[in-house]
Amino acid sequence: MSPLALGLDLGSSGLRLALAEADGEGKARLLIETSSPYPGSFNQPTAWRQGLIALAQQLPAELRQRVAAIAIDGTSGTLLLCRPDGSLLDGALGRALPYHQACPQQLPAAAELCAGTGPSPAASASGSLARALQLLQQAHQTGAGPELLLRHQADWLMGWLLADWRWGEEGNNLRLGWDLEQGHWAGSIASQPWAPALPTIQASGTVLGPLATASALALGLPGSCLVVAGSTDANAAILAADPQEGDGVTVLGTTMVLKQFAASPIRGPGLSCHRIAGRWLVGGASNAGAGVLRRFYTDAQITELSRQIDPERPTGLDLLPLPAPGERFPVDDPTLEPRLEPRPVSDALYLQALLEGLTLIEARGWRRLGELGAPPLRQVITLGGGARNPQWRQLRQRALGIPVRNRPGLSAALGMARLALQAQARMGGSVVATR
Repeated sequence: MSPLALGLDLGSSGLRLALAEADGEGKARLLIETSSPYPGSFNQPTAWRQGLIALAQQLPAELRQRVAAIAIDGTSGTLLLCRPDGSLLDGALGRALPYHQACPQQLPAAAELCAGTGPSPAASASGSLARALQLLQQAHQTGAGPELLLRHQADWLMGWLLADWRWGEEGNNLRLGWDLEQGHWAGSIASQPWAPALPTIQASGTVLGPLATASALALGLPGSCLVVAGSTDANAAILAADPQEGDGVTVLGTTMVLKQFAASPIRGPGLSCHRIAGRWLVGGASNAGAGVLRRFYTDAQITELSRQIDPERPTGLDLLPLPAPGERFPVDDPTLEPRLEPRPVSDALYLQALLEGLTLIEARGWRRLGELGAPPLRQVITLGGGARNPQWRQLRQRALGIPVRNRPGLSAALGMARLALQAQARMGGSVVATR
């Protein structure tokens, strides 16, 4: 029987678990996919662990015993403090600071730490480094103790799988200051008194070791199951789409993410630049996305009202549908205000105006990437819940002027399962990271 792999996606609104098998052609065949909201608030790390356990236990026991590898992705930038054994601090410090929370008061310090390294995604009020400085300041004020770790969402849960919280995956830590090209922490970050709180970085796809005994028992997985360093949620979705030359990928989830492969790294405010399977993946993530639509409509209402939209007849309204003040990309501005009015009487017209505003953000994002040197696009592949909306696709295709293909069935969880299968096959079960 062919090996199986699990991929877990820790998204903005919930968890998704994919079980896949190798198809013999280097691809992953999806067997089961299941999802749930977080059993608690998004910023509670215990909810991430409890959610994974609950989803894993829904899988047939006979299939769980065939799982050879597991990989996790998380929201890039969601950061927390924990103790060296992974345990959480008391009170507010036991919760993570979410990816969308900017810390503008920490911007000068973050920029100074990154000085001399060129444009860095960490030198931003919306970067993980600013959130790290905020968490460390709060910990100092409350006397939380010196031996603390800074870990991103996927890295903390990966630590629980291993019972070892040393590691951090490179893509999840770019906004904390990891320089992917040079292979070290940017600027003077590594020389700070709190530098021991930083993770030991491993590349996405690295086999870190087998499951810890307690984690294997909780999940009902074999102890031989390998833990593979995952990625960010956006990168995981790209792996599921498997884009070719000239393809851009837009992930229309709670937030909007734009990614494409490039021949060389591209730097700029609000940009991310990752390395996957030897190729450079560049892009950016807006705070806006399908999540703002749910402030006004249920999913059923969005589906019904969308049928009343004529994409060839613009509303003439100029909305900026951010969920709250602050934007990361295509502009990096923590003070940018949403613009959600005027609201017409017609719900369908208002929904169209919101979709037009989101479409304009996407168009500006692709244009910004092109200005910074990304290759021209041939088509855009769309993933996420928003890819199920045909009227939105028409609005976007009209604005972008190139074909837009919707692929809603490809999930970030499937991308992680594919990564786990590839790592297990490549290493033949051996462990790469030095323990």
